[in-house]
Amino acid sequence: MAHVTVTINSREYGIACEDGQELRIIQLANILDEKARALTGGSTQINEAMLLAMVGLVLADELSELKKNPNARENFSNEENLRKILLEADSSLATQIKSLDDKLNLLASELNLL
Repeated sequence: MAHVTVTINSREYGIACEDGQELRIIQLANILDEKARALTGGSTQINEAMLLAMVGLVLADELSELKKNPNARENFSNEENLRKILLEADSSLATQIKSLDDKLNLLASELNLL
């Protein structure tokens, strides 16, 4: 069983998931975070239960529109594909930045030894 920490509206939550599902959980949490921030304007002073209800209603509304309007489904699919590509690129960049950070720290340590 894998564990991942996600951030929604500036609050961290530990989530258990099946091995290999970590990226998907992060992607879904990013969608929730996006909805939450749109509703709160970035404020963290809102009641979590109320925010959960509001985000749920927004997502239910989007799902309802997708079910009754085939054109909306196409637009959503394109947006979701773009979001997926951006999240994968973000993850890749984060890995590369971490690698560069490690190399810079190693170089700095070596320079301190001189």
